[in-house]
Amino acid sequence: METTEKTITLVLADDHGIVREGIAAFCSTRPELKILGQTSDGADAVDLILALKPDFAVLDLNMPKLSGLDVVRRIRQSKSETKLIILSISRDENVIRELFRSGANGYLLKDGPARHLFDAINYILDGGQYLTPLIRREAIDIKVDKADPLTLLSKREYEVFSFLVDGMRPKDIAKLLDISPKTVDTYRANIMRKLEIDGIAGLVRFAIQRNLQSNSMPC
Repeated sequence: METTEKTITLVLADDHGIVREGIAAFCSTRPELKILGQTSDGADAVDLILALKPDFAVLDLNMPKLSGLDVVRRIRQSKSETKLIILSISRDENVIRELFRSGANGYLLKDGPARHLFDAINYILDGGQYLTPLIRREAIDIKVDKADPLTLLSKREYEVFSFLVDGMRPKDIAKLLDISPKTVDTYRANIMRKLEIDGIAGLVRFAIQRNLQSNSMPC
């Protein structure tokens, strides 16, 4: 990484403390990098990113409360300009493709060399999307799909969508989100209209095809 006068700020999110602290220690060897905050779960990661507005967030793919994919979607729906780098052990091409389609800027493997994080930051700052060289870029085809119908969903619609495809009943969703069952039905109708899908079974098939169910998300 070339020396720069500009401080580059980061938020780290990983439910394994030893991994998170190791990344922080490694970043401390570079004077241009500054860690603004750390957390162990996805929901807190969203709050930290929106509150602290870091240049980068390094996110574990599988975290409590919200997965790395869910964090990416929520941050992109918020219009935040924070660059998002996913860190995982997964080499699943469908998952990686979905992450980039949803707005991730980089993808690193946990068993890769630490210097890949610096390479990713530089590459992303230059306007690129960084995929670890340990995975063939051609196999992923990480061009962003501007026509992705999920980008049409509002933040609340995506929340309802996520709960529905994970098998939660509408009345339980209403209780969790502190809204009326009728409002949940309205969100569900909007979701199906925007995604051009009929019925919950169709939503579930859509989610499975794109590896969007939280209980199927790899580490």
